[in-house]
Amino acid sequence: MNHSICLANRFREVILNGTWIANTNFKKELENLDWKIATTQFQNLNTISVLAQHIHYYINGVKNVFLGGNLEISDQYSFDFPEINSQEEWQNFLIKFWTDSEEFANLVEKLLEEKLAEAFVNEKYGSYQRNIDGMIEHCYYHLAQIVLIKKILNK
Repeated sequence: MNHSICLANRFREVILNGTWIANTNFKKELENLDWKIATTQFQNLNTISVLAQHIHYYINGVKNVFLGGNLEISDQYSFDFPEINSQEEWQNFLIKFWTDSEEFANLVEKLLEEKLAEAFVNEKYGSYQRNIDGMIEHCYYHLAQIVLIKKILNK
């Protein structure tokens, strides 16, 4: 199996279908979650919905580059999202999250080995490989937060 396919599968594991690293994934944690729990604030922590939207924001931003566009995301705006005010809004977001994540993984699969070593947008951002690995690590970091927040809120 080539490296691009391995990376795409690792990304799918954390977002869509895996249990190897964390024994869970975003889809398992969020798919049947009530929007009221997803949007409940606990102390000064981000809500589950904001954390999920934050990850989606980065997936879309990097996906745009894979599609030949510019890198238009900024850390400064990575937690700024409209409130989710209903189960329907939450479900619509999740559908988009899963769809965009699968599209991202499909694009990663198609990257040539040589592309993985190339600079991502600008040399200061490192290689495509580094950015994909960073995306996966970033996802696991926030997945852990979501799992903990769910446990706290379900007490």
